[in-house]
Amino acid sequence: MKPGSLFCGLLTIFASGLLHAYPLDDQETGIRRLEGARLSVLKQAPVRYPYQPSGALLKNQYVELRLLKYPNMELPKPDPAFTAEVTRLLGPNKEAYGIAVLDLSDPAHPRYAEYRGEATQNVGSVGKLIAVLGLFQALADVYPNDIDARRRVLHDTMITADSFIRNDSHDVHFWNPQTRTMVKRPLEIGDQGNLWEWLDWMMSPSSNAAASTVMKQAMLIRHFGTAYPVSDAEAAAFFKKTPKSKLRKLYIETFEEPITRNGLNLKKLRQGSFFTRYGKGMVPGVTSYGSARELLLYCLRIEQGRLVDEFSSREIKRLMYVTERRIRYASSMAFLEAAVYFKSGSLYSCRPEQGFECKKYHGNVLNSMNSVAIVEAPAGVGRLHYIVSLISNVLRKNSAVDHQTLGTRLHRLIEKAHPAPREAADDYKTFGKTLIGYDEKGHRR
Repeated sequence: MKPGSLFCGLLTIFASGLLHAYPLDDQETGIRRLEGARLSVLKQAPVRYPYQPSGALLKNQYVELRLLKYPNMELPKPDPAFTAEVTRLLGPNKEAYGIAVLDLSDPAHPRYAEYRGEATQNVGSVGKLIAVLGLFQALADVYPNDIDARRRVLHDTMITADSFIRNDSHDVHFWNPQTRTMVKRPLEIGDQGNLWEWLDWMMSPSSNAAASTVMKQAMLIRHFGTAYPVSDAEAAAFFKKTPKSKLRKLYIETFEEPITRNGLNLKKLRQGSFFTRYGKGMVPGVTSYGSARELLLYCLRIEQGRLVDEFSSREIKRLMYVTERRIRYASSMAFLEAAVYFKSGSLYSCRPEQGFECKKYHGNVLNSMNSVAIVEAPAGVGRLHYIVSLISNVLRKNSAVDHQTLGTRLHRLIEKAHPAPREAADDYKTFGKTLIGYDEKGHRR
């Protein structure tokens, strides 16, 4: 908002500075950023890139679905003792939180805890999980028995940024293999990338511009089917000439029906509109919201291979893998050796208040912070395995630090419940083999 407005600061969806996407050794998607990031980790190119903790360096083959043997698992009833322990972590402001935790470290005997698990609020950029679901569901419906065709669409479809990116300030990474340089800037009209890159830009720096572009493409796949991809001119004409009511109907088919089809509750999880102003203007939208329980269930479906299908679940999990600077919940030092599959989003707003300074993540009118994570520790071994979904709206408090602190405390609680056996030291032999740039003893090369 402009200075002098009643609301002195409002970030409708803010997630800049976080990259979480495909494992760095991926060679199949054509996501160009990954090559520069991998060379930076291996110190084979003078690329400025954040230091990677070991948990961020899993090789592609080790980012796998963990519950394929448990396709019929549903959320168990909350365990009273576990729920009490988790609730105590929230402190005196517990009514401003919603949390759900599923401990899968012993998958034959899962433990579940939740507090205000059905409470809903706008979850900001976490709603991009619905955008990626909509796209993969559309691809599966067009090519139900042809995974190779889906891969071709994702890899070979080149998309040029157009007005749907307006307006967004999130930076994304561009790698130039000729000059071996990486630049970081907002997307601009005319930028090009394949569909995988647009998914990466949406799920990594959480670009709203990329999210609206992905949502546009998902609707085009849903409408044109095997005739997709269509030319830029044909796509523009479709959105310009199609009545708003029909575009809204197509939006519902693309992003709302898949929620129900995948066993989730539309009353507790919905991305109601595009992420950019231009997208909202082209396609009418409604309110967006999510609950801790439903977001956790989304991740459970991923681990079971039930989110659309096994192929889609695996690719979505890989798109959630944190491979750059970890922030908010995922920034906990407890996760240094853990693989973290993560999405976050925040919204905050302020109004004038004596003695109060409006700062990022400190809103005094709204201070929503939302995190969902699958945690495997140590990476590649996964002796500890759990899913956590956390929403909060604690005013005048640094909500990013708050989630980081809760991440640490919850991880220690899970560790306490599953003490490392004496032979756990042997895990490092496996650990090293699974990581980029590590030897078999678990040490950096």
